[in-house]
Amino acid sequence: GDFQGDGVAFVANDILFGKLRPYLAKVLLATEEGEAVGDFHVLRPDADLFPRYAQYQMLQRQFIDVIDGSTFGSKMPRASWESLGGMPFVIPEYEEQQIIAAFLDGETAKIDALIAEQETLLALLAEKRQATISHAVTRGLDPDVPMKDSGIAWLGEVPAHWEMRRLKTLSPAITVGIVVNPSDYVSDEGLPFIYGGDIREGNISLENCRRIAPGDSDMQPKTRLNAKDLLTVRVGAPGVTAVVTEECEGGNCASVMLIRRGAFDSDWLCFAMNSRMVRYQVEVVQYGAAQEQFNIGHAINFWIATPPVREQQELAHLLSMRVKKIDDLSMDAQRTIALLAERRSALIAAAVTGKIDVRGQVEAQAA
Repeated sequence: GDFQGDGVAFVANDILFGKLRPYLAKVLLATEEGEAVGDFHVLRPDADLFPRYAQYQMLQRQFIDVIDGSTFGSKMPRASWESLGGMPFVIPEYEEQQIIAAFLDGETAKIDALIAEQETLLALLAEKRQATISHAVTRGLDPDVPMKDSGIAWLGEVPAHWEMRRLKTLSPAITVGIVVNPSDYVSDEGLPFIYGGDIREGNISLENCRRIAPGDSDMQPKTRLNAKDLLTVRVGAPGVTAVVTEECEGGNCASVMLIRRGAFDSDWLCFAMNSRMVRYQVEVVQYGAAQEQFNIGHAINFWIATPPVREQQELAHLLSMRVKKIDDLSMDAQRTIALLAERRSALIAAAVTGKIDVRGQVEAQAA
């Protein structure tokens, strides 16, 4: 049976199938009575269908893919009851359904535990990455260097030969990207036209970025990009900064902060901008609860602990190597998670379609 929509009541052992974006595979088994919040199809298994087995059938990648291929609505693709209700179901004997479900419970729990370990590792690596950068840009790389009080309570001590400078004294110009109708300049081809969404910590993603015709970009010289300038996100993930690459040279930007290259090492300033030192100052001044953002007027006064240029270059070089090591480990962990998820998916498919003789396996587990 099917009960649809928001606020639909369900009882224990009903299956809730998330209608919206079915590729997310939201297939839940109710443990008690309740009411569905959000858009769900509620399905009540017949007496000859073991609920947990039915849930695994519907979690099968193939099952999800078919439903996903028959959605309606482009912005918010939904699964219709017709496509879900018309899906063929392979049902073995009730006892065998129970055995298959028990086998999958055991195996998926093992895989989920491994995935959780990798996710914990990812969180630790992200913390280590942030700590490594923040320590280097505020304390330097030499543990024995004499220190002095920075004069800023939350920052504490910095190396004695460093200067505390405001961002506006480092860069010859700090401006905001094209403000008036930037979308008027978007072209099918041309040079990169960078928005905040293209900026990641330390790099600019050009895969899906907008484009601007070279002539249009030249007519906006104030925001035209030069290699080694820096771009900082203003809205959404404020403070996230990347260095402009050669490929972006001559392009333009919108809704971001542009820091012109100056007599500093751009990679060093990028690390400093992405560190707790600046992130903390962003958090203090950002406004707008719904959309986190900050003003250029505040940003130009951010304090930056500034080493001599030679030391900036060394710092950037060594930090790049250290961060790359951490990033490589993160990539490995992400790959492992993807492989485990793949294995989980393949296992469910093989068990519910009878490709694995589950009986033998469950007896062996019980023995």
